[in-house]
Amino acid sequence: MRPITAIGFDADDTLWQNEQYYRLTEAHFKTLLGSFAEGDHISERLLEAEKRNLAHYGFGIKGFTLSMIETAIEITEGEVPAKTIGQILDIGRELLRHPVETLPHVHETLQTLNGEYLLVLITKGDLFDQERKLAQSGLGDYFDAVEIVSDKTATTYRRIFSRLADGPERAMMVGNSLKSDIVPAIAAGAWGVFVPHALTWVLEHVEAPEDAPRFRQIEDLGGLIGIVDAIMAA
Repeated sequence: MRPITAIGFDADDTLWQNEQYYRLTEAHFKTLLGSFAEGDHISERLLEAEKRNLAHYGFGIKGFTLSMIETAIEITEGEVPAKTIGQILDIGRELLRHPVETLPHVHETLQTLNGEYLLVLITKGDLFDQERKLAQSGLGDYFDAVEIVSDKTATTYRRIFSRLADGPERAMMVGNSLKSDIVPAIAAGAWGVFVPHALTWVLEHVEAPEDAPRFRQIEDLGGLIGIVDAIMAA
């Protein structure tokens, strides 16, 4: 039996750039509120709002925009001008229109694996935004299935890999988030290949499972084929 028959891929900051656009939007947001508070304080309050709102709005741009509005109301003690609220909505909409820039070695890696393994895109966030980015990326034809989920847990990976493939034990998950992509996939029984990104949301930071036998780390997706081949040859 082949040790790996299915490979899951995260999308944002694994296949294409994402966090950099959030950082630019946050910088613009701090400028809008600059007359009310210092930039670091605004960022702290925004992060607190995002944490609170994850359970209500989930991951994605719409929840981020609502958190910016909530933060603006809190920092100004309800005195935020309507014009500023409108500008926050504008930068939120602009975030929904950002271009899709694929990361190095994405196309050639997916092309090599396509047809040899069942490839599944497993991403969380806003449904419409993720569908838009996948369509604009030109990567859709490489994947046998696309799963847009509300969160990524060990249960999520067990369910997806059991339903679509031969179970998590014969699957691999590839992504830039240790918390969402790697740790829960390994807990489900799959291989986890960590591809660090220069920018990772602070709420996605956890310790790497260095001692886990199924943990691997590569510099970029150009190293994935070698990892897969080594596991298959073992």
